Amino acid sequence: MSFEYFIAKKYLRAKRKTGFISIITYISIFGVMIGVTALILVLSVMNGFESEVRTKIIGADAHIRLRKFYSETINETDKLMTVIKKHPRVIGASPTIFEEGMIRSSHAQRPTGVKAVDMRTIDEVSDLRKNIVLGDLDFREREIEGRKIPGIVLGRYLADALLTLNIGDVVVVLTLPKEGGIFSQPRAMKFYVAGIAGFGYYDYDRLFSFISIEDAQKLFKMPGGISWIEIKLDDYQAAGTVAEELESELGYPYTTLTWFDLNKSLFSWMEIEKWGAFVILCLIIMVAAFNIVSSLIMIVMEKTREIGILKSMGATSNSIMKIFMFEGVIIGIVGTVLGSILGYGIGFVQLHYQIISLPSDVYIINSLPIRMEWVDFFAISTAAMVLCFLASVYPAFKASRLYPVEAIRYE
Repeated sequence: MSFEYFIAKKYLRAKRKTGFISIITYISIFGVMIGVTALILVLSVMNGFESEVRTKIIGADAHIRLRKFYSETINETDKLMTVIKKHPRVIGASPTIFEEGMIRSSHAQRPTGVKAVDMRTIDEVSDLRKNIVLGDLDFREREIEGRKIPGIVLGRYLADALLTLNIGDVVVVLTLPKEGGIFSQPRAMKFYVAGIAGFGYYDYDRLFSFISIEDAQKLFKMPGGISWIEIKLDDYQAAGTVAEELESELGYPYTTLTWFDLNKSLFSWMEIEKWGAFVILCLIIMVAAFNIVSSLIMIVMEKTREIGILKSMGATSNSIMKIFMFEGVIIGIVGTVLGSILGYGIGFVQLHYQIISLPSDVYIINSLPIRMEWVDFFAISTAAMVLCFLASVYPAFKASRLYPVEAIRYE
């Protein structure tokens, strides 16, 4: 143990002639602790919401879409599926048709994105079946009103808007032919409501409807064709790399879109918001750093005579500077450790016992989401320590500039 560190600890533990100095020191530690705790909790909550949104988006969609340029129809589905499934990171692939249209019930009419899924492979890439809140994922034909019509699954808010909240209600899906003009007669097909899905993501629940891929090929006049192939990986973070590898292997006219590409603005905004919160909440630690400055300046004033004695005994200016910088760093370490423990403790309690609840009809989830990451702990601790270190530089420099004779004469 260096003598600078030994004296720094002694100064921090010693009883002050003026108790006010000790109070400011404790306030400095408390300020660092509160700042670190606040940062940890805010970033953990942001991580939790981001994780929830990503889970719901990926649950309704896939990690990668493989399609043709200019949204051309894909006809060589089996060949592409064979190539895709050979990739070591691919755990599932499913053909999909997607078209925009209108859906009409006996009560209302709404725009919809009609997504056709392959019942044989849909469970490999999507959580659609798990998100059915009423009815079943079953598109088989039923005899209704004397006619056999296929089934459709509606998003929960789309079903609310159409007032089709009962299994068996009949709706009509309408679409304009691509090859026709504005005066073309729309194609229409009747469906019965086989199920209602709730993904917990408003845009999907408000717009999406799901039918079988065979019915979509009839409705949209795409015999044997599809819009794209959805691909699921063993790790969503590898989507960018795998997408590039598939593009390179398949070549033109095929291209890919990852889950991040499809929701780039949303996740970019979340990332910017997270960094903004980090910078703003660091101001709390900066307030504590100002307290460290004032506390150390007053300690220097109180210990002026002792500094002079140390210098007269051979202590260098660098040694005196180190003593008071050690004091600032010790305050930062104690505050940071206590703040990290408190932040982790509160996060752990919320994660496992869900103390803070949320109205599920507004936020879909019923409790405040928490996701603690060691990277955040490291970044917050580093920021706190740097600010505390910088706060100690000026008082330490002033202490190192004292002349021994004048310092001793001071008292």
